[in-house]
Amino acid sequence: MDVVKMSNRSSKYECLLFDMDDTLYPRSCGINLACRKKIEEFMLKYLHIDENEVPQMCLDLYMEYGTTMAGLKALGYEFDNDEFHAYVHATLPYEALKPDPILRNLLLSMPQRKIIFTNADKAHAAQVLQRLDLEDCFEGVICFETLNNNNNPSLESKCKGNGNGTILCKPSIEATQAAIKIADTHPNKTIFFDDSVRNIESGKAAGLHTVIFGTSELIPEADHALGSIHNIKEALPELWEGEEVDDDDQPEQVMEAPVVETMVLA
Repeated sequence: MDVVKMSNRSSKYECLLFDMDDTLYPRSCGINLACRKKIEEFMLKYLHIDENEVPQMCLDLYMEYGTTMAGLKALGYEFDNDEFHAYVHATLPYEALKPDPILRNLLLSMPQRKIIFTNADKAHAAQVLQRLDLEDCFEGVICFETLNNNNNPSLESKCKGNGNGTILCKPSIEATQAAIKIADTHPNKTIFFDDSVRNIESGKAAGLHTVIFGTSELIPEADHALGSIHNIKEALPELWEGEEVDDDDQPEQVMEAPVVETMVLA
């Protein structure tokens, strides 16, 4: 499978790591809320957890372990990872996600390597990127399978894996360090974009430059704050340093790019 190779004429940054959900599209799309409801249904239907306990337990595990799924595994609940993801994502309102030509233009105009770093599984990532018409804007995707496939020799050579059977995911610094190794990039040359304060904190701890999305209020561990991803060029013009940009270029000209399928990195 081919990989999108973007030119890199900027010496300051070489790689951009993007969170996906609630970063590439706004939280108002409702994907996050619908996903949480499906997780609660799974807990009730398949794990037989008391109905009165499910909502708070779902939230508490998310806050403590990074994802509710990781928390359930840590507590000893046994279920198939693929079946969990299939159930949770089967009926999400993906139709709320529309092609975003503004974001597409911005991404394609950036000379750096661009990689998705998400806790979601590869099927959900593919669905979201397809709906947003951003599949060919990223070199690859670091997702659930990438971080938790301990049988993959190429992954083991870059990351020792979680080693104890637990799920590796953001916001653990181990997950962020693994993503850096898998992306084959240097933290000082990499910017990490995420809507989660905890994820940004671990990104900074791992040595990454950080951008918090969804707020204009700067937090201690973020180098920049962006209310909307569409404002990225105004906030970080250095990403285009060295690029000769014609302000009269039309969107159609910027969007011209080979159609290459984004691959899951391993």
